[in-house]
Amino acid sequence: MSIHKAGLCKQAFIFVAVQACSFGVYAEAEDRIKEEVIVEGIRAYLGDFENLETPQSDLKIDSETLRNFGAIDLNQALDLSASVARQNNFGGLWNSFAVRGFVGDENLPSNFLVNGFNAGRGFGGPRDLSGIESVEVLKGPRAALFGRGEPGGVINLVTKRPTFEQAGEVRLSAGSFNTVRTDIDWDSPLSDSVAIRLVGFYEDAESFRDTIETTRQGLSPSLAFRFSEQSQLTYELEYSYQEIPFDRGVVAVGLAGEEKVLGLIPESRFLGEPGDGPMEAEVLGHQLEFQYDFNKDWSALIGLNFRDTSLEGNATENGFFGSRQFLQRDGENLTRFRRFRDYDATYQVFRAEISGHFATGDVRHRLIIGLDVDEFENDQVFLRARGSAIDDTQPLEDELERLRVTNQVINIFNPVYGAYPLPDPGPNTDRIETQESAGLYIQDQITLTEKLDIRIGARFDDYQQELNNRRSSSISEYSETNVSPQFGVVYKVSDTFSLYAVYGENFRPLSGATDENDLEPNVSESKEIGAKFVLNDGALEATLAFFDIDQSNIATVDADFNATAIGEAQSQGMEFDLIGNLTDTLSIWASLSVLDAETKNAFNDPNFGVEVPAGADLINVPQSQMSVQLVKQTQLAGKELSLIGGLIYVHDRNGFFSDQDFRLPSYTTVHVAAGYEVSDHIELRLGINNLFDKEHYTNSFADVWVDPGTPLNANLSATFRF
Repeated sequence: MSIHKAGLCKQAFIFVAVQACSFGVYAEAEDRIKEEVIVEGIRAYLGDFENLETPQSDLKIDSETLRNFGAIDLNQALDLSASVARQNNFGGLWNSFAVRGFVGDENLPSNFLVNGFNAGRGFGGPRDLSGIESVEVLKGPRAALFGRGEPGGVINLVTKRPTFEQAGEVRLSAGSFNTVRTDIDWDSPLSDSVAIRLVGFYEDAESFRDTIETTRQGLSPSLAFRFSEQSQLTYELEYSYQEIPFDRGVVAVGLAGEEKVLGLIPESRFLGEPGDGPMEAEVLGHQLEFQYDFNKDWSALIGLNFRDTSLEGNATENGFFGSRQFLQRDGENLTRFRRFRDYDATYQVFRAEISGHFATGDVRHRLIIGLDVDEFENDQVFLRARGSAIDDTQPLEDELERLRVTNQVINIFNPVYGAYPLPDPGPNTDRIETQESAGLYIQDQITLTEKLDIRIGARFDDYQQELNNRRSSSISEYSETNVSPQFGVVYKVSDTFSLYAVYGENFRPLSGATDENDLEPNVSESKEIGAKFVLNDGALEATLAFFDIDQSNIATVDADFNATAIGEAQSQGMEFDLIGNLTDTLSIWASLSVLDAETKNAFNDPNFGVEVPAGADLINVPQSQMSVQLVKQTQLAGKELSLIGGLIYVHDRNGFFSDQDFRLPSYTTVHVAAGYEVSDHIELRLGINNLFDKEHYTNSFADVWVDPGTPLNANLSATFRF
């Protein structure tokens, strides 16, 4: 966000503080106003620190970069960061990702923050970017401030909020697979003290996947109230409704005892049942923040967040290889199972903090102190219908005929949908789990000299879990306390170069923990060193980081298939990010990672009961990954023309935790785009993705749940600004 005029600066400062810095944007506001400087690069919920003085590795993906890349959902946005790897996306119904090789609870969506508030742990479908201003990849454990979260890092979404300036745009787009979409963004002051912003979208799309069609719509209005130059209240509403068929992807084919091979069926082949209809995902969220500046040195924030999500529908899914799977006998006929899900989740968070700066002699302190209370309620009703075990003693054709209906058999080379009545699922899971947490946190960045800063912080959490198993009429509880420290040091070698080191810890309660199984929380410890550069007179920034993360208390099972938490894993690697302008007309986005993420001890896979050896690769985590994008600004007929080109590279990786021999192949996809300013009010943009039509697979859960990547596709959009 930029404040370009001193006259606007004083009025807009309070709003900037609310939007960009609930974690302590406090640094000398009055001095900035008097000096009439341009304020840029303030990053939400990280405090008012320049990149060179921050002892952590962060990556901000702004709205211009997202638009140049053509990203419209969170999965696409995170492809721009080589630190993030796609994980099993639950049939296309949620966002799941690993940061620096580690993912959280595979039975829940990966958690993300919205303006610093926990918001991603529900069932509202994949997150659209319509109401998002920027996506922040905050690498390494962050529990010292944010509390429980993903072990490898935190994703924070910064929303579009009122700016007290008049602006608006409507974007109409059409693309491959009969995709049509409309986006609207209207920002306006209603008075000197009240402003409104209305953001919304509607999308209807078919797919390269046979029979798949999705409908999505959402609305994100927000209001800002300035009570004075010292105080402001901001309210945001989030609503979305999506209809998405459940799609487990393609299967690798092979007879029992043989290698499973991908690519024998087309990437378009849908192996579910269109008759199931779509899953319905819905979100209703509210976020309220009040910011008050006591003076130029101290400010306070109080915030509330409430999010209600739901997911409901039927799905026919590819069955696993084992006693019920006929595909391993003839390599042609796949047996399936059918499920009904009715999931509901609520997430509510209260947060209050005070931040400011002071000096003790020649030593300067930048302090953040706060508390938060949150509650996550996860209500799941889950029904299932699956067939009987295969009798290997019977002739192949006779056994296939016996199982055709009961095991919902479909021929993967010549599928016939609706060949028999869909079975009615029976009871399987009926439970509600509640997780409550209260935390206190403090962080102090201490400037010892002009070149040397240290950062010290810690958080204390007290949390409880209650699991109400309605099917068995039993209630169990679990409680724990946790302290998450952080320590960092940064040495500013020059005005353009700094070195840093940081240690931090993270924790995440395990779903299903009870007083009987004593599933202690998943814990991670991270050590990181790095260097940061500012080049080209500040127009170009680079970060080089080396890290080592140890994770313990990973959920697993013992020999009797009882839940336990004895798994350990380690992720070591290097990252390099280079962002900014190479010249006045050429910009670059480059993100590279090289890492080794593997188990440290042998333990059983809780999904299949198979022992995974020490040194096994973690699933869906490539050893190397790269994202590069170049944007050239030029002119055509006196009008601005943007030429965009880039690529995504992903190394081969483990595709099945219980079978280390099953690998997803490496791939490189190329994208190009062009944007042309027809006038001050109209922009046309054409984008082509996967230019060379590379067949690829983005993630998997097992050899029968493999998600193929989208083939060659194009999108044309027209943006009208008013």
